[in-house]
Amino acid sequence: MNQMAMELNIERCWNSIGTGGDGSCPQLATHTHCRNCPIYSTAGRHLLERSIAENYRQEWTQLFAESRVSEQSSHTTQMTVVIFRLQREWLALSAQVFKEMTLPSVIHTVPHRSNQMFRGLVNIRGELLLCVSFSHLLNLEVADTVVPALSPVVYSRMVVVEKAGNPWVFAVDELYGVHRFDGDKLQDAPKSMSLATQTYTKGLFHWQPASQERSLSVSYLDDELLFSTLARKVH
Repeated sequence: MNQMAMELNIERCWNSIGTGGDGSCPQLATHTHCRNCPIYSTAGRHLLERSIAENYRQEWTQLFAESRVSEQSSHTTQMTVVIFRLQREWLALSAQVFKEMTLPSVIHTVPHRSNQMFRGLVNIRGELLLCVSFSHLLNLEVADTVVPALSPVVYSRMVVVEKAGNPWVFAVDELYGVHRFDGDKLQDAPKSMSLATQTYTKGLFHWQPASQERSLSVSYLDDELLFSTLARKVH
């Protein structure tokens, strides 16, 4: 095996059991996304520090050519999402937009700017990020009773997402983690759904949590529309 092949043989657990694979990695419960895992960071550092082979350009050209052929011949519709709960609703966004998960932080209101949708600024790793309320944007009904949790130990979380270079922070009542489903099984949003939620929903899929006897309906949100609306309303 030549040098390039050896380096390409680095354990890519993120593509097999991580967010790019079947989502079965137990570390996802802690890190939510492979980007936050030290194994992913170490692998990236190893690749950056590797020595360059003499036939580097030729082998990478061949690799990309093979990748295109593989993509064109693949008909998979598997989608990777992160599932979370707001009020009584289970929602999902593409796993690609999630950057990290953090404990709830103090929200610093902005005079004459903060409102029900734009909550204020949150300090994440020394950087002030815009904090918004998805519950308000989606017009979710506030639960008047305690919503049964899937896990006996439930903590509210703040998650950091990013779209088109714009980071956002929002709070969730419960965070399940990464899940994969067949995109062909997406169903149309029911007319009984609130107009706001229906507007931002691409479709529904059924999800069977390990702790539940019955499957739950999850709204798969349109991240393009969602974040473009936020940018227009907040900025």
